[in-house]
Amino acid sequence: MADETTTENPDVRDEDAADEAPSSDDVDDASPSEDEATDSAEPQTDEDTTSADAETTDASQEAPGNESDAEEAEATADDEKTSHRTTIEELLKAGAHFGHLTSRWNPRMEKYIFMERNNIHIIDLMQTQVLLDEAAEAAKRFARRGKKILFAGTKKQAQDIVREHAEECGMPHMVDRWLGGTMTNFQTIRKSIRRMEEIERMDRDGTLDKLKKKEKLMRLREHEKLEETLGGIRDMANLPGAIYIVDVKREDIAVSEANNLGIPIIAMVDTNGNPKNIDYPIPVNDDALSSIELVTSTLTDAVQEGLHERKMQKEEKKKAAA
Repeated sequence: MADETTTENPDVRDEDAADEAPSSDDVDDASPSEDEATDSAEPQTDEDTTSADAETTDASQEAPGNESDAEEAEATADDEKTSHRTTIEELLKAGAHFGHLTSRWNPRMEKYIFMERNNIHIIDLMQTQVLLDEAAEAAKRFARRGKKILFAGTKKQAQDIVREHAEECGMPHMVDRWLGGTMTNFQTIRKSIRRMEEIERMDRDGTLDKLKKKEKLMRLREHEKLEETLGGIRDMANLPGAIYIVDVKREDIAVSEANNLGIPIIAMVDTNGNPKNIDYPIPVNDDALSSIELVTSTLTDAVQEGLHERKMQKEEKKKAAA
C-alpha cells in the first residue's frame, strides 16, 4: 500500500494553472484601442484638478483612520498566514497529498479530496493544514490539563517514528501490535504489566538464577514478549485522556475501544479510511515516512508546549501561595 501512495506524480495544480492561463489572443483583445489610449492621455484641466484635490481632501477628513485600519488589517492577515503549524510547501514536500487508488477509497473522505489524477486521489492540503492545526491545539490542551495521550502506530513505517516522538514528550505508546482490550479491559492489561515487572525483579535479585535453565529461559522469553507489546504503556496507570492513531483503517480495534469509552481520538486518515468517528481527523497520506514524521512531530511539539504551560502554571501557583 505504501508503494501506491508514495509514487511520484506530476504537479497537478501547476498543470491546471497552465490550462487556465489566458492565451495571447485574450491578451490582445483585452488591450485598449488607440482611440481609448489617446482619450486617456488627454491632459486634465485646472477645474478637473481642483475638483479632484477637493474630493481627496474631503475623503481624508471623513475617514482619518482608514490608513491605519488598512495597516492593522494587513498585519492581521500576515499573522493569520504565518499562524499555521505547517506550511503547504512542507506538506507537499512530505508527499502528504497522495491518497490511495480511486478504486480503494472510502466515500466518507470525499469532502477532503481535491481531485483525481492518474487513478490516484489527491488530498486537499488546505484542509489538511487547518485540521492539523486543530488537532495540535487539542493535543496541547490535553497535555496542559495533565492528561496522557496514547500514541498508537503498529504499521512498519510508523513504529520507530511513533516510539521516538512518544518517548520525546513522555507519552505512552503501542507500536508492536494492538492488543484487543488494551483500553476496554485495562485491568487485565495492568496485570500483565505487573507480571513483566515481577520477572524484572526476579532477574535483579538473582531469583531467576536459582531456577532450572529451561525454566529461566521460559521466564526471560515471557518477559521479552510482554516488553515488546506492553513496554510502551508500563507507566500508564490509568486510561489515557486521548489517543493519537496512525492509520485508522489498520487500527480499527483501537478506534472502536476509544469510541466505546468516550476517549477523544486524534488520527491520520487516508483516503481509504473512515473519518466518521474520529474527533480530530487529519486527512493525509498515512503510508509515507515523511508524512508520518511531519504530522507526528507537529503533534509532539504541541504536546510539549502544553506540558511547558502546565509547568509554568504550577510554578506561578507556588509563588502565589508563598
